[in-house]
Amino acid sequence: MNNILKYIFIAILIIIIIAIAINYFVIFSAKKRIVSKETTKQIEDLDCILILGAGVRGDQPSPMLEDRLLEGIDLYNQGVANKILVSGDHGTKGYDEVNVMKKFVIEHGVPSEDIFMDHAGFSTYDSIYRAKEIFKVEKMIVVTQEYHLYRALYVAKVIGIDAYGVASNPREYVGQPIRDIREFLARNKEFLKCIVKPKPKYLGEAIPVSGNGNATNDEVNV
Repeated sequence: MNNILKYIFIAILIIIIIAIAINYFVIFSAKKRIVSKETTKQIEDLDCILILGAGVRGDQPSPMLEDRLLEGIDLYNQGVANKILVSGDHGTKGYDEVNVMKKFVIEHGVPSEDIFMDHAGFSTYDSIYRAKEIFKVEKMIVVTQEYHLYRALYVAKVIGIDAYGVASNPREYVGQPIRDIREFLARNKEFLKCIVKPKPKYLGEAIPVSGNGNATNDEVNV
């Protein structure tokens, strides 16, 4: 019995060590791709600014999502890229991140035709994969909080997109320690997904970001 417990303990310890190693591998693989806002002006031929989704409250973005959107809008206004791709969860009629995101961006002066919506960005992996396959993105800036950027940029590297990241961290967020734990697990999960490279739940016809963002609209008031 003691030997069995010993082997179980060793197995658990090995799993923890591997998980920690994967976590740091993802971080260090992507770290140099996180750049300052000023540096983005030196990056040429960007297809778009990808803003990753987060929670919404009714028709309003959560504080984290609002900060991502404001950062992306600022980059657009500075001429870093002339298209914005908002990607998030719109899996049901009752929960819609992307239309909330697009509405917010339009209200801040960005023309609707320059804003593309990815309605099936159910995970970071799906958002990046679909950016390449559906929206034909080859080079982009990813905007999200720094803790999340490492995973997004690692996935982009594996999927084959030349991606840089700009962190949106103007304030502290309630519940961040819990998010850090979840992110640790998510980095391991998507590291394994990047080995297998499964297709997202939904793909579909191509809608290149070089075109008109209104092609992704699904509401008449957008």
